[in-house]
Amino acid sequence: MAVLPASTVPVAEALAQDPLWLVIVKAVAIVAFLLTSVLFAVWFERRVIGRLQERPGPNRLGPFGLLQSVADAMKLLFKEDITVRASEKILYIAAPMISVFSALLIFSVIPFGPDTRLYGTDLSSPLQLTDFNVAVLFILACAAVGVYGIVLGGWASGSTYPLMGAIRSTAQVISYELAMGLSLVTVFLLSGTMSTSGIVDAQTDRWWIWPLFPAFILYVISMVGETNRLPFDLPEAEGELVAGFMTEYSSMKFAWFFLAEYMNMINVSAVASTLFLGGWHAPWPASWPGYEFLNTGIFPPLWLIAKIWLLMFVFVWIRGSVLRFRYDQFMKFGWKVLIPVGLGWVVFFSVGRAAFDHYNRDLNVYDAVAGLIAILLVVAVWSFISDAQGKADDAADQDAEPEVLDAFAGGYPVPPMPHQVLPPSPRSGRTVDAHVGSREEDSE
Repeated sequence: MAVLPASTVPVAEALAQDPLWLVIVKAVAIVAFLLTSVLFAVWFERRVIGRLQERPGPNRLGPFGLLQSVADAMKLLFKEDITVRASEKILYIAAPMISVFSALLIFSVIPFGPDTRLYGTDLSSPLQLTDFNVAVLFILACAAVGVYGIVLGGWASGSTYPLMGAIRSTAQVISYELAMGLSLVTVFLLSGTMSTSGIVDAQTDRWWIWPLFPAFILYVISMVGETNRLPFDLPEAEGELVAGFMTEYSSMKFAWFFLAEYMNMINVSAVASTLFLGGWHAPWPASWPGYEFLNTGIFPPLWLIAKIWLLMFVFVWIRGSVLRFRYDQFMKFGWKVLIPVGLGWVVFFSVGRAAFDHYNRDLNVYDAVAGLIAILLVVAVWSFISDAQGKADDAADQDAEPEVLDAFAGGYPVPPMPHQVLPPSPRSGRTVDAHVGSREEDSE
């Protein structure tokens, strides 16, 4: 492959000129890349968590256990396929397909490289399947539609635990997609477009992670919640819901949900790399004279893949390090922390940038310091609120009497909250009397 000089033809128009056979080749390449990446991601996650927990991880099948994921896939393929009698058959079968197809669509607008001449031909094309002016909104729409697979799968199973997982997933997507959308607003402001290729082109000189670091952190937290991963995997919390929305699924239908989860991890990592980490652009030394070759040939796709797997490591690192949130903590964090911080960041950045522009100041200076100032403000406000809340909780704990909980009031036992205590056990008195009686007998 050879990279052509910068073209004046927009990427969307260049892609529209691709012959049908090239479009099919690109689509097949994307599907093959995602399927291969999922197999590698399963092995990668198990190996990294093994190292974090000081154990080897998969190491039997193939070199370094690389064929373990293939063995797991074959096992799911040949397992008995069970369909629940009480299920809504059509939706029960269609739900995992909806999740997978939605996950496959997102990579269609991810740019892997610039306009490139295909080896051995006179044909050139951007390394991207398609692009349009609102490509990022298309990504958010596909992510939202993918949740219908989880919701329909839980409802159509005709069982209690899957339904609870599906309801949780609905609330989770609404909460964390709002925060994710807010994190992207400042990207659109700086780039001047919602086209993925346009956003990557706008990051030729600098990546948006530097001036928009608070937005990047907000996006990373939201993408973990959006993909139902620890510590936000409430729709499939095995300690509470057996396996959540996919409790009643087995064999390949279960594998499709599993496939969609890992595809979505790769998708959101690719979106973060595209919007904040320069996409297929090489790191900053590539802008120096003599290093331009780092953005040509085979290098652009390799840079994007390297950034994706850096963020995939963050997913695995969080899973191996952080405990699952309680559901009330999870919703409070989304609505009372992430969304207000996202709104505050959008107002702070846009108003400050407009003020600099009004007084003819250098916007590059503002972009350079805005992210740092915003982070310091968030840390200061968070520390102040945490200290005030801690003092209020301590005072309330000292003044308030613990509430006695009737654990069976709802018909089934529930554990006490921190401010509650269980009533004394009726057996405790008999046990004490028995101990006292035995001691008296021994003394006689």
